Amino acid sequence: MSCKDDGVKIVRAGELDPNTPQTPGMSRAAAITHARTGASKLWAGTVVVEPQAKTGPHHHGELETVLYVIKGRARMRWGDQLEFSEEAGQGDFIYVPPFVPHQEINALANEACECVVVRSGQEPIVVNLDLDTPEPASAAQPDVPFHPRR
Repeated sequence: MSCKDDGVKIVRAGELDPNTPQTPGMSRAAAITHARTGASKLWAGTVVVEPQAKTGPHHHGELETVLYVIKGRARMRWGDQLEFSEEAGQGDFIYVPPFVPHQEINALANEACECVVVRSGQEPIVVNLDLDTPEPASAAQPDVPFHPRR
């Protein structure tokens, strides 16, 4: 093992990989993946959620997820019936435990919400749930899930 070749990796802002699953109303870009850096226990990237975009209810299986809000305002709903809600703004962290049903919402009507996302694994686990929610998925694309099924 060579410290130079197998040590610290820097992924520059202009080197993020948009070749990752995309969803209407948001843009994802991968920074830290096994293929790009050799990471084996986590995934990191960015997400931009356009104004008025909302997800359908879902969870990420056994993965833990952390979001760091860079710009805008994120509203999170969570719980077995998405009965809990709280908002996070610039500089705030959001932690989503394994198997917790949740929904992400851009809380601002005229500004994108930009976040850094880190997950505890490489697999893109998304389990879409058939739950009623007080904030239905984006009206602009009602038949297109925020997290597409694989």
